[in-house]
Amino acid sequence: MKEYVLTEHLYLHPTPGGAYHAVTTEAHTPTRQLIRALLQMESSPVLTLAGLKDWSALEDTEKAYAALHRAQETKWLQGLQTPLKCPDQPLSEILPGLLSQLSSQAKVLLADSQGFYLATHGFPHEVAEELSALSAELANLHERRSGLLLNNLGLNSSAWSIVDSAGNSKVGFWPLYLGKERFVLVAAGMPRFNHPDFVTLVWILSRRYAGVGA
Repeated sequence: MKEYVLTEHLYLHPTPGGAYHAVTTEAHTPTRQLIRALLQMESSPVLTLAGLKDWSALEDTEKAYAALHRAQETKWLQGLQTPLKCPDQPLSEILPGLLSQLSSQAKVLLADSQGFYLATHGFPHEVAEELSALSAELANLHERRSGLLLNNLGLNSSAWSIVDSAGNSKVGFWPLYLGKERFVLVAAGMPRFNHPDFVTLVWILSRRYAGVGA
């Protein structure tokens, strides 16, 4: 049995990889539960054992420590010296700027499950409308065929892409599952989901759509 010791006076916050791990699937694991709980908070919480048990929904101390340890080893969580606060500006004001950082071509949009875009950066209006409609069709197709893709082919991803002759993505589609809502990020060129703005985007959407009572 491993002996775990919490580092005191650190504020827990997801990394871009952690945010991606938590919201690009509907699957539930203790680490995803932990990260999703953090993404619903107003600011980064100080790390405590009581908090860890609550956020991971694990009453057993050893299992709660193990979930945190796994998230730390995989670099899904980070400890900060000072807390971060979730932006509270209207979505229409903050989303375009966040989206602009998430693609090598600065062309990104966020669409809902009905195929309408909430915000876009770099795409003309007509193109954004068509891509949003396509994103909903692809997400629905994936959900219908997920058994084949995961169980038969072992493809543990819900993202789709339109590629060139060399296999490089020209436009990619990444579903984001937030509570009962499903969104799709559409990005031209190479995605940059390792950017801190990806965490901020997921944080804002989680608080609005995946929180208690949402």
